[in-house]
Amino acid sequence: MKLFPWKKNKPLFSEEENHLVVKAIRQAEKRTSGEVRVYVENRCRFMDAIDRAAEIFFSLKMEQTEERNAVLVYVALKDHQLAVFADEGIYKRTGQDYWNKVVSEMIATFNQQDYAKGIAECVIQIGDALHTHFPYDGDTDKNELPDQIVFGN
Repeated sequence: MKLFPWKKNKPLFSEEENHLVVKAIRQAEKRTSGEVRVYVENRCRFMDAIDRAAEIFFSLKMEQTEERNAVLVYVALKDHQLAVFADEGIYKRTGQDYWNKVVSEMIATFNQQDYAKGIAECVIQIGDALHTHFPYDGDTDKNELPDQIVFGN
């Protein structure tokens, strides 16, 4: 129940920002059998961002991709938290240093207050890693997960 039902919640992203991120997801997935999802919410309360990302990853059933090569980009805008959670297939092939670098670069763009651009650039980088380790195969590849951004509260 909303405390003020007449008050509309402002969307977390503009239509243009949403389009930029979805376009990056589609571009990244075009070259790989891997999957990328983006989850954006305002708050990450009482939990570490990576734990929240893991919780969302499994609630979205992202571990059910055939090659265990899905990646979730998680952002809590108002709490200024983010995490990238990679399934075991891609994580084992890239290692922790790769994911630390991706997060650092996303933070650098976020520090310029351009969240959609930071997410889109991160998604493209992830797509490059997925392409390296899980290249696209036109005969067997299918889009296993939706490309739209998932918006939480």
